[in-house]
Amino acid sequence: MQVLDGAGTELALVPLGEAGDPLLRYRCLRRGDLGSGLQSEAVRRGIAVHHGARLTTVQEDTVGVTAHFADGSTARGDLLIGADGLNSSVRGAIGPAVGPLYAGQRVFYGYTDAASPPAGEARITMIRGSAAAFGYAVSPGGETYWFARVSGEPLPAEEIAHGTPAEWRELLLPSLREDATPAADIVAATADDVLVTNATEIPIGTPWRSGRILLIGDAAHAASPATGQGASMALEDAVILAKCLRDAPDTASALALHEELRRPRVEHNITVSGTISRGAPTPSPVRRGAPPSRPGDDELVRLLAWESDVWAAARGGEQEQQEKAHP
Repeated sequence: MQVLDGAGTELALVPLGEAGDPLLRYRCLRRGDLGSGLQSEAVRRGIAVHHGARLTTVQEDTVGVTAHFADGSTARGDLLIGADGLNSSVRGAIGPAVGPLYAGQRVFYGYTDAASPPAGEARITMIRGSAAAFGYAVSPGGETYWFARVSGEPLPAEEIAHGTPAEWRELLLPSLREDATPAADIVAATADDVLVTNATEIPIGTPWRSGRILLIGDAAHAASPATGQGASMALEDAVILAKCLRDAPDTASALALHEELRRPRVEHNITVSGTISRGAPTPSPVRRGAPPSRPGDDELVRLLAWESDVWAAARGGEQEQQEKAHP
């Protein structure tokens, strides 16, 4: 990662992750390619995927849970997992009053093959501009993918729904043109592939589960996009939830363990990302309101390792703490 200031001066050039460790190596890929790859793997394993069925209500009883869809169809199982994103329909069955809140920034995204910004091999460039934070990466095929975060009042939903790429470019460019960086030229060279959204987040401490219903990914713990961790956190959720369901003695214990293991990491991300979006200094760990402690990479790798037993590890840790407290 290269970091530039508004004058184009390089502030830092640092490695991301650990290139020699496949578990901690950074990868950059299109979101559409990620979705297609995951769906193809599900199909390969014989898992049915149904499209176009909109959830309307959820009905839970002592032995299962039933999802009702707008077309009149239903699906029933032991557990309903709401992996349905920021504006989750499943969330209404758990916390109807919980919804995404504005996190302080408008976020623009785009890509173009008509720009030729400076780019090192396998590099993302972050620009700390005077009026906007900007980042870009150039693919091996020469496409430049970029984002810009601009502080201000949220854009009205109607304006976002009916705005055009040309309008978004003209709204963003004044925030970039006062800096001597490649940002303005990249945006100006982008044609129709521009969109904008309001940065939002789900407040920490909100409920994730009720009985046989569980939220994961952005449905449970959406953060502002400042740290760029949404897809990563969702993938981690999926692996650790699968392990909890495999290792715990029953479903209720599995869901409780999943929440115990995941809340510290994802709520740390929500807090830090929101702090960046609002332009405030990151709280010190000793100050009130500081982000929860974040599990380190070693602990994360251990949790994600498929062969490790998360139930045994968690209960063993509890026993060790009790022994220390009561020798």
